[in-house]
Amino acid sequence: MADSQSDALVVFGVTGDLAHKMIFPALYAMVKRGVLKVPVIGVAFPNWSLQRLHRRATDSIKRAGGIDDKRALQHLLSLLNYVSGDYTDSNTFKAIKVALGTARRPAYYLAIPPVLFQTVIRGLGAANLAENARVIVEKPFGRDLASARELNKVAHAVFPEDSIFRIDHFLGKEAIMNILYFRFANSFLEPIWNRNYVASVQITLSENFGVGGRGAFYETAGCLRDVIQNHLFQIVALLAMDAPAGRDFGDVHNEKAKVFKAMLPLKSGDVVRGQYAGYREEPEIAKHSDVETFCALRLFIDSWRWEGVPWYLRSGKYLPTTATEILVELKRPPQKLFADAVREDSKSNYFRFRLSPKSAIALAARVKLAGQEFIGEERELYLCDEQPGEETPYERLLGDAMKGDGALFTREDAIEAAWKVVNRVLTHHHRVIRYKRGTWGPKEADALLAASGSWHNPSPDGASE
Repeated sequence: MADSQSDALVVFGVTGDLAHKMIFPALYAMVKRGVLKVPVIGVAFPNWSLQRLHRRATDSIKRAGGIDDKRALQHLLSLLNYVSGDYTDSNTFKAIKVALGTARRPAYYLAIPPVLFQTVIRGLGAANLAENARVIVEKPFGRDLASARELNKVAHAVFPEDSIFRIDHFLGKEAIMNILYFRFANSFLEPIWNRNYVASVQITLSENFGVGGRGAFYETAGCLRDVIQNHLFQIVALLAMDAPAGRDFGDVHNEKAKVFKAMLPLKSGDVVRGQYAGYREEPEIAKHSDVETFCALRLFIDSWRWEGVPWYLRSGKYLPTTATEILVELKRPPQKLFADAVREDSKSNYFRFRLSPKSAIALAARVKLAGQEFIGEERELYLCDEQPGEETPYERLLGDAMKGDGALFTREDAIEAAWKVVNRVLTHHHRVIRYKRGTWGPKEADALLAASGSWHNPSPDGASE
């Protein structure tokens, strides 16, 4: 299977928002690059005609950036087919088998609510549609440790582990991939990338908007499940992992899994949960909801490399800007040779990774000001890393899954290890603290960093604040 290209793509939930916003534009881009030439079979409950699905796909692509290649669009539409049916009905899967025709190595993409994952996987198994096939499962993969284990059990009853692709679109971003490359393609980082030189690590994923039309989903998830346990933990793993033995994706997964297993389980005092003012008035939100729209936490990794180094993770909605940044702060020089460089209000050297909206890497150092006195200031060496023509995350991930390349996907043991870290605080936690829209969340989150300074707040333009 590792060397075989999927000869069909079946998209469950093809009439949904995810397909409209992300999947159709990704398929269109794949057709333009000449890498998608196989049938695409959409499956969903609505009794649509194929012409209506074509209109939906066309509208999706127009909204995502416009149609700049009419021949590519027509080719994509010619690849599309549609099966309407209930996922609990065996006749739906019989219709899928007919639509697949001569295809023998299909990839099934579950762009559906998580509550339906097991139903569809079991349906594929019962219809004998899983042989030589792959299944691509959208996040979240479970909502706690027990449900993740159950979903893994169901998936493994139908598919082998190397045919299960747990998708997290965050891992398909170019800036995320660059973390791995930057760490292990450069020799100057390794000598200082450990507890002897790193004082702390901060990761912030902020959004300047609310839950929008996703209120019903957010009530079942919350920020800790929706963002931190998957997206931010994946960033931690890339920053904290040891060098893999080779470029094979199994070697990378092994090192990332070790990081998750070394994370100490969180306690209620390690987590601050917030909720923006007005959340409970949003559509489909419970009147007395305790779901967090903001979460900050302090994490420790019990490993030789990172023992004692605090990792601070933070994410929230209706914060001042939409951005994702990492700040790796280094320890101060051991000798207080220059007084201004060791004052409490002066910053230490640091690395700053700007992951979105624009990708950049910065290194901060102190330099002497002109004059006879030894007084300096902090300056950044800033490298903007935007590259034209980048693949979108879903374009890259769908293509990789269909090729059988699991490098940018998550593995069973890593999923379960990550859930173990947060499992207790999912239910044993303090109530949410209200915060004003446009602020950086509850002030109580500042106390998590009392021993390490203060939060680094990303700026809208990517400059250092």
